[in-house]
Amino acid sequence: MHLTSQEKESYEDNGFLLKRGLVSAEDIGRIRQELNDIHRRMVADPPPEVHVAWEDEDAPDERKVIRQLMHSELVSPTLDGILRSDALVDIVAELMHPQVALYHSKLLPKEAGVGAATPWHQDYAYWKRDENRPMMINCQMAIDPMTLENGCLEFIPGSHRWGLQDHERHEETFGMFLPGHYYKRDEGVTVPMEPGDGIFFTSLVIHGSAPNRSPHPRWANTFAYNVPGNGAHQVREILR
Repeated sequence: MHLTSQEKESYEDNGFLLKRGLVSAEDIGRIRQELNDIHRRMVADPPPEVHVAWEDEDAPDERKVIRQLMHSELVSPTLDGILRSDALVDIVAELMHPQVALYHSKLLPKEAGVGAATPWHQDYAYWKRDENRPMMINCQMAIDPMTLENGCLEFIPGSHRWGLQDHERHEETFGMFLPGHYYKRDEGVTVPMEPGDGIFFTSLVIHGSAPNRSPHPRWANTFAYNVPGNGAHQVREILR
């Protein structure tokens, strides 16, 4: 799967690019099977390398709901296959660099009526170190239909050209956020997606998402890629 010149120009102008039908319906079905009962399983016996942040850390175990699960490729063989597939890595290589490394893969299950907002932020605020540059790319893949009502991604087009903005650290969550947390912005663009769609975006584009106040879940998975040598601790595996 290669990109057209128009797609590359759109990515350079806006800082994000939507690709429809990136992953097959069959793979989405397998992911859902592999993640069945994942909340209970992660409470009972999480793999040692998997790190979970919960919607409510103080909730009783039987009511805990995952907000973010890091290293999701370790709990889903299909996600593990997708992150290293030509369909994704070819696009990342065109947008980022011919050499591609995995930084991380994280599951984001924004459950119906529970999933919290993700305030406006730039990913590089989390990732910046003395030895790395903002070369990294994310691809968020929809597992469920993603709409404004259930918290699809929203972007500020062109904001990747503004440089890294001042973020606030919120110790009570896990976040680095721009002031004001989440709120509707006139210049924001919402990106609804269907299962199997993927959106690629730079580490400097400003983005966030509304809470899920709908009766429908909004599960997604984000694959983050880096360039080998761009921060040694931020390379989990060299893919190309």
